Amino acid sequence: MIVENTQTQMRKGILEYCILSIISRGEIYASDIISELTKARMLVVEGTLYPLLTRLKNNGLLIYNWQESTSGPPRKYYVLSPAGLEVLKRLDNTWEELSYAVKVSIEGKDIEHTNEKL
Repeated sequence: MIVENTQTQMRKGILEYCILSIISRGEIYASDIISELTKARMLVVEGTLYPLLTRLKNNGLLIYNWQESTSGPPRKYYVLSPAGLEVLKRLDNTWEELSYAVKVSIEGKDIEHTNEKL
């Protein structure tokens, strides 16, 4: 159905931004990223996350390091690279612009001009 397809495309469109935002808070393990996304109701499975993390790393946006684990093999922890931080800043601006455009489209009025009259 068209609604489910549109919902899926909307989620895909913002997933990378959400992942970069989560990683920007500090060093994080992939399963913790999944937990954060699940908490935010952005359900993601490992089969979706790992290829995306690999692509972000290959594009120079992430750095990872291995850390020993007390409960199994070493774990890969991710952080944003300087280029990743720059991309995230640009995506933050884009998100603000898109949020504004959607709000104006839905409400049918220019928020900035409305606020000036108050």
